[in-house]
Amino acid sequence: MKIAILGAGALGCAIGAALTEAGHETWLLNRSVAHVEAMRREGLRVDDANGSRRVMVRATTRAGEAGAVDLVVVLVKSFHTDSAMRGALELIGPDTQVLSLQNGLGHEDVLAGIVGRERVLAGKTYVGGVMRAAGHIQSGVAGKATYIGELDGQLTPRVLAIADAFNAAGLATTVSDNIVGTMWDKLLVNVATGALTGVTGLTYGQLYDEPLLKTTALAAVAEAMTVARAAGVKLSMTDPEEAWTLAAEGLSPAFKTSMLQSLEKGSVTEIDFINGSVVRWGQRHGVPTPVNATLTACVKGIERAMTDRQHKETTA
Repeated sequence: MKIAILGAGALGCAIGAALTEAGHETWLLNRSVAHVEAMRREGLRVDDANGSRRVMVRATTRAGEAGAVDLVVVLVKSFHTDSAMRGALELIGPDTQVLSLQNGLGHEDVLAGIVGRERVLAGKTYVGGVMRAAGHIQSGVAGKATYIGELDGQLTPRVLAIADAFNAAGLATTVSDNIVGTMWDKLLVNVATGALTGVTGLTYGQLYDEPLLKTTALAAVAEAMTVARAAGVKLSMTDPEEAWTLAAEGLSPAFKTSMLQSLEKGSVTEIDFINGSVVRWGQRHGVPTPVNATLTACVKGIERAMTDRQHKETTA
């Protein structure tokens, strides 16, 4: 297959390297000139359980250089989805499929508005990646599951073909006939811990040591579960405790959520597509979501203070 990774940061590079090594013509698209130039010059350096190696990848900042592809895997930050896809329309040919593997909910609607719902597939991945430097990642592919599916739950030849390609590349991929439910399952895990750690600045070890915070986390998850049920979504969990426990599984006490990492770096977060999406779905289905609304507002307030501070520093 000819594949483009739109938003080839750490996670996109981890997936892109695996697909490249499996023989697919895989293009890594990223806005960072330094990151792309490092990969073009020396290949992508991949550190994993097997050691360190260089993978000769195709990297570019311009969609036009890649041209039309069979599959676009969208991995940009949630708030860049619209602008990134509109800026990469040269990737879209007559039969191109567009697969979101992003965190949170709502990207499929954004993408459908740009390329048409008939092209859009949804997914969730637990593959990990950490950016060490430009052109250099730590990759966590082995034993990490990816789930993909059609929005209507059908098991179509096109989604099965993508799963076959991913599996052959060492990306353990399952086709789901309930991908919306699978996405909500992952959302519940993010709802349990992301915003709370962003607001408090706590690591997992600290968060899981505070009963008051656990109570708030369970309340946020319970709201989200009520919203999902009202929307007719089939969840695999029945108890908020399951999401709370699953969120910490296999992670060290020093672990920081991506929400907290974003704020510490001075970047805006994906709150609108996580707790914010629970609030939006709640409004749509007449379910009150005061805990998620409060958490969303707090994170937005922190982002506002951060942006104002940055503005003062640049104009001082």
